[in-house]
Amino acid sequence: MSERTMPTTPKEWIRENIFLGKTIGEYIKSLITPWNIVAAAILAVGIPVIIYRLIYGLGAATHLSNINPWGLWLGFDMFFGVAVATGGFVMAVGVYIFGLKDYQPMVRPAILTGFLGYFFAIVGLAMDLGRYYRLPYPLTFSMGTASVLFLVAEHLALYLTIQFIEFLPAVVEWLHLTKIREWLYKIHIGAVILGSVLVLGHQSALGAVFLIMPSRLHPLWYSPYLPYLFFVSCLAGGIAMLVVESLLSHKVFGWQVKESDHEKIDRLTLGLGKAAGFVLFAYFALKMLALLHGGNWVYLKGFYGVVYLIEVIGFVLLPLYLYTMAVRRQSATLVRVASVLTVLGIMVNRFNVCMTALNWDAPERYFPSWMEIVLSLTLATFGVIVFKWVVNRMPVLYRLPDFPDEH
Repeated sequence: MSERTMPTTPKEWIRENIFLGKTIGEYIKSLITPWNIVAAAILAVGIPVIIYRLIYGLGAATHLSNINPWGLWLGFDMFFGVAVATGGFVMAVGVYIFGLKDYQPMVRPAILTGFLGYFFAIVGLAMDLGRYYRLPYPLTFSMGTASVLFLVAEHLALYLTIQFIEFLPAVVEWLHLTKIREWLYKIHIGAVILGSVLVLGHQSALGAVFLIMPSRLHPLWYSPYLPYLFFVSCLAGGIAMLVVESLLSHKVFGWQVKESDHEKIDRLTLGLGKAAGFVLFAYFALKMLALLHGGNWVYLKGFYGVVYLIEVIGFVLLPLYLYTMAVRRQSATLVRVASVLTVLGIMVNRFNVCMTALNWDAPERYFPSWMEIVLSLTLATFGVIVFKWVVNRMPVLYRLPDFPDEH
């Protein structure tokens, strides 16, 4: 990766690392960009919506009810958000456990994306809870260890901590804390191994939550295989998100990256495409196995059958075909198209499970309120803003000369 010199005085460090080498006036002027204007408009509406929801409760801000207690915030912020945030886990295991050193430049961006994905998923979960201030209770006052939701809460909290530890070397290098950096690398492999165990636990537990509601979830989506389906699909989504994230990072932050890394990105993208194709095939096979064992073919004739077939054909089989063609033709562009479809497919699946197919035969149907949509868009915008702020300042896409590659 490209290198930056280390400022010698605190004043130089602040100017270089906080204001990006500009004066305060120059830095403020540099913030006036089309993206920042759009982001500011979203936040100008979204922040008051968040405050309104916290003050006046779920009933005033959402279309949720006792019949439909789960909606957009869980479907998008939690179930979809944490699924595509597993790219950090995939990349860390691939590089540090399986020795795929060529993918080293992708590790820190992937871990940062994963950390922010999990963090804002938990923020979204807090918005979805009526008593949001009791979010820590499962880990402190009420140890309901027999509950699947306790498993989810415990693993989410632990894995968020692990991802912070995995990204912490970039922070301490930014602050030039050499001793702490050396200590972090001593525990690094242990953190990666523990994180991989936690991902397996909570991703499958998210699917297991729906096993307790066979009468509420439509038969086309309900299956004893749900824990496995959630875990395998999150792997596919995580790998696909790595491709999308790497493409956007090299477009937006290309000035931080060596020319050799730009040339290597297509080859690495093809490698990720192969992995995503294999995982997506396993996911499709599990989907068909669940459908076969459930014996629910008759439901394919109705409305929900159409929704199910759109999900499977449009967002599983189509990207799987594109991955196959991409590898055969050695086309990184096709891998990126397939990855976008895969990420969208994970979102469609989670929306179907959490909203469309949930309470499918209830007389009262759910559709999110405008406040729910704005709040989810606001959290996503916050995530992008924080990602940009960190990557523009910390050694995520580059290395400081005093801190070469860690392995």
